[in-house]
Amino acid sequence: MKAVYVRDAVGMVLGHDMTEIIPGKSKCAAFKKGHVIKFEDIPRLLNMGKEHIYVMEVNPDDIHEDEAAIRMAKAAVGSGIMVTGPKEGKASLSAEYRGILKIDEEALLEMNSMDEIMFACLHQNIIVEKDQPIAGTRVIPLIVKDWKVKKVEEICKKKFPVIQVKPFRKLKAGIVTTGSEVYFGRIKDQFGPVVKSKFEELDCTVVKHIFSNDDPNMIADSIKELIEEGVDVVTVTGGMSVDPDDVTPLGIRMAGAEILSYGAPTLPGAMFLLSYMGDVPVLGLPGCVMYSKRTIFDLVLPRIVAGEKVSKKDIVRLGHGGLCMNCEECRYPNCGFGKC
Repeated sequence: MKAVYVRDAVGMVLGHDMTEIIPGKSKCAAFKKGHVIKFEDIPRLLNMGKEHIYVMEVNPDDIHEDEAAIRMAKAAVGSGIMVTGPKEGKASLSAEYRGILKIDEEALLEMNSMDEIMFACLHQNIIVEKDQPIAGTRVIPLIVKDWKVKKVEEICKKKFPVIQVKPFRKLKAGIVTTGSEVYFGRIKDQFGPVVKSKFEELDCTVVKHIFSNDDPNMIADSIKELIEEGVDVVTVTGGMSVDPDDVTPLGIRMAGAEILSYGAPTLPGAMFLLSYMGDVPVLGLPGCVMYSKRTIFDLVLPRIVAGEKVSKKDIVRLGHGGLCMNCEECRYPNCGFGKC
């Protein structure tokens, strides 16, 4: 820092907070560290007794933290993100609408591996609400070299978008509930209402619910009936364990679905099945979905509703964070379940 006559300091960067005392009224920082001095600031500075002030020397290839933060934020964001700030050197990112948060983890790691750069965000693949804060970025020093910000911009251009919110679609869903005990009316179906509520949480509609005996041919015909009626997603409940009379996976296969994954590294939800008939996901739901507050279904369904085609690799990756703690008071999604 160097001392400069106040009238010569216009355009320079203040190197420290400057306190203004108004007797009997206030004592506060009239100008904060990092403030770029303007011509209209001069009278107030002189009234504060500041004929000389200490400023930071900024070279032509340096940029202020405020400009750096905004440039990095705007370079990284895709659809569904609002950028606000800068405030105290930080640009803040929030969700423009309800949806699922997507982050390019490799790009995030590459940016944060650079000295003097930080970009913090929530875990990806979680549901975020409109106006919810989801990320923030800034540089560590008050002044940073322009080439560093340009490097961040290059990373973001190569990986664009680094951060985005995918909106939920209003899907039409179909449910096949299997089990002779329900099919013949021996017990009341308790699985269907739970699955229906999960779809409604995401503003989707169950347009048809079919009951099937434990017969793979009947299960297959039920799935095909729903597909023919134009549903966007099918769930098949019950009969997902390894017992000899649990034939739901066979029925899904006989319907013509391509099974990508049978079994998942999550608890609850280990017997989950992921398959597709063309572009329509057909999900085999284990019994835990009926009685557990949150399961693998809550991790996979939002991604499908947001328009993603979930892969076997996506299911495998759930193992890191795939153990639900069954908390007495469920805090999902503000917990570690499904976060990797």
